[in-house]
Amino acid sequence: MLTHAPFLLTGTRHGRAFEADATYLADGRAKPVVLFVHGFKGFKDWGHFPLLGDFFAERGFVFVKLNLSHNGLVVGGTGDLEDLEAFGRNNFSIELDDIGQVIDALFTPGALPIASAELDLTRLFLVGHSRGGGLVLLKAAEDPRVRAVATWAAIADADQRWPQSVLDEWRRTGVLYVPNTRTGQQLPLHYQILEDYLANRSRLDISHNVRRRLHQPLLLVHGDEDETVPLSAAHTLHQLRPNAELLVVPGATHMFGGAHPWPAATLPEPAQLIAEHTADFFQRQA
Repeated sequence: MLTHAPFLLTGTRHGRAFEADATYLADGRAKPVVLFVHGFKGFKDWGHFPLLGDFFAERGFVFVKLNLSHNGLVVGGTGDLEDLEAFGRNNFSIELDDIGQVIDALFTPGALPIASAELDLTRLFLVGHSRGGGLVLLKAAEDPRVRAVATWAAIADADQRWPQSVLDEWRRTGVLYVPNTRTGQQLPLHYQILEDYLANRSRLDISHNVRRRLHQPLLLVHGDEDETVPLSAAHTLHQLRPNAELLVVPGATHMFGGAHPWPAATLPEPAQLIAEHTADFFQRQA
């Protein structure tokens, strides 16, 4: 029987609590660990993501997923985006630190409700979706504890190259609003996200880090009908790392068949396909 172990962390940098969980078969044997990072407007239990935990656990992994601390969810809240002020105060540096804090906790005996005997931390793998794909590329580039990386529909650039007119208005008002078509919300982005990027560009420049600092094996997965992040982003990343594996999924959109809420007890077919391919890729990193 699979074990589902939720846990709570508090950001050492910002003091905000955020939730994570692990799914695994508690058999006392050390298993490789997959840490999954959601994307912009996403969260750890969006749609079919919980089923990914079951899939990877059944394949012999410990599957860990987290809510990035400023993704708009509240501990003990509705389970969906509700703290829009926190969402607006998010930035890439905070997100990388959140991921790093989960990794540190995995490497700290007794810090998490998972017996150390269950974890093979010499095989720590990162997988990220969309913006989370960009984050795992950056985190692996700065953390040699990561053994290999997979991206699903990843962005290729953290700098979205806003038109100058938008930048001028954003700077003047301090906030830019983006729609969440699923919920009808107008999500704020405070200007600090751009200031943070410019102040930490060497850490946050995806192109530079993939080309110069990312040495781990890399799998790039993208759908050829992605309506949110164009397939060209995967080709850009592949050009930066020609020895990366590239999987283009015919007919797959940005969420690989998923939706929120997800009513079925099985993964959508495109998500099943990429999960199988990713598990095989990680298992080859012996």
